[in-house]
Amino acid sequence: MELPPHPLPLVVDLDGTLIANDVLLETASRFISQHPLRGANVVRWLSAGKVTLKRELWSAAPVRVDRLQYHPELLAWLNQERATGRTMVLATAADERAAQAVADHLGIFDIVLGSHGDTNLRAAQKADALVARFGEQGFEYVGNHRDDLLVWRHASVAHVVGDGALSGQAQAAAAGGRTFAPKQGSARQLVKALRPHQWVKNALIFIPLLAAHQVADVGSLLAAVLAFVAFSIAASSVYLLNDIADVENDRDHPTKRFRPFAAGTVSLAVGWALWPVLALGALVLAFGVSPLLGLVVSVYLVITAAYSFALKRKPVVDVLTLAMLYTIRIVAGAAAIDVELSEWMLSFSVFFFLSLALVKRVSELHRTRLSNTTTLGRGYRPDDLELLSSYGVTTSVTSALVFTLFVNDPGTARLYESPEMLWASIPVILAWLMRVWLLAHRGEMNEDPILFAIRDRVSVVCGLLIVVIFVLATFVTV
Repeated sequence: MELPPHPLPLVVDLDGTLIANDVLLETASRFISQHPLRGANVVRWLSAGKVTLKRELWSAAPVRVDRLQYHPELLAWLNQERATGRTMVLATAADERAAQAVADHLGIFDIVLGSHGDTNLRAAQKADALVARFGEQGFEYVGNHRDDLLVWRHASVAHVVGDGALSGQAQAAAAGGRTFAPKQGSARQLVKALRPHQWVKNALIFIPLLAAHQVADVGSLLAAVLAFVAFSIAASSVYLLNDIADVENDRDHPTKRFRPFAAGTVSLAVGWALWPVLALGALVLAFGVSPLLGLVVSVYLVITAAYSFALKRKPVVDVLTLAMLYTIRIVAGAAAIDVELSEWMLSFSVFFFLSLALVKRVSELHRTRLSNTTTLGRGYRPDDLELLSSYGVTTSVTSALVFTLFVNDPGTARLYESPEMLWASIPVILAWLMRVWLLAHRGEMNEDPILFAIRDRVSVVCGLLIVVIFVLATFVTV
């Protein structure tokens, strides 16, 4: 089939073609994130039909079209075609108001067609609308899905955003045009969304095992390892949910905008489908280890869901919640091996991790102040930086004080040959915390202090020193 000698109208699909995600998924995610207790509305709107669902979601939670992830290569080509005077058409199954908002933002489309009334403008209905307006083979079409084959059969030229298989099917339906690589679909990006590097935080689960000196007990060690795996799976489910809920704020963030959902390299649909599966898997594994561990993981999932949907936007409450979530990991380690935790250890954990959570917020506020923006998306303002810093320094010193009470506790002394040696760890902890806050004050701290500590040479040395001190106190008699 030969290409036409003159340029025909160029018709462009929106969802998955011009943008990486789907407007319906974008609006549904925004609505559920903002109104988690009104999720039943989505089911009710869907029961009335998909067009109704799209219309109601756009009315309730319209997305910022300037923050949608547009396909850069395709958009550049469309601008070139527009510059030649070619008629440009945006034809999409998205709600017509969403389509018009995108067209107004881009400024390159002469005609906008979208779903309206009872018409869901996709597949055959889109093909019929385009043929009625432009005639059989009277337009070129850019699509990305097998549903678009019904449109390509009536088009003069098929342009494809997709892999080789889809391109071949499209070229069998119409003359082959341009092919653009899809932005989504990389398994590597999905793994990135799971954030396996964050699983190192779950090493806190092993603290009760070490503190109780049960490392040599095979049963306890296995239970702790299974608890670590369960918490890692649960954490990944939470990271997926959190990134979906926070996708709009992430797109405004200098570094978080590269996260897979914010960047559009992983579909929101994949995230919504995968996170509950992972959460269920974590619960099954946790309850298999012990009912108490299962209960702890359940509490963790509930709190993190509340954090993702609401608590992270509440100043002060957000950092207190983060401190609780770190402490819950230690509680999970005790639940897995059925040992009692020292109240001093729990108190130290709360103050210590509250300090680190504040480090994270202070670092973000530094970036916000440098970028001259007015909000962090967490309820804070740049002028809160000094106050949060004072909170953080105070809680860090308090954590060191509580640690001295843990060292001085008779219950701790009974577990060590030379408990007085543990006092040597206190100046190390204080020095590390002071250095962290010095870097945070200078704006040089990585936003996640836990991951910073893993990569920072001084932090690693401090950690090794503390381990050596505890080992010596366990086995060496002074």
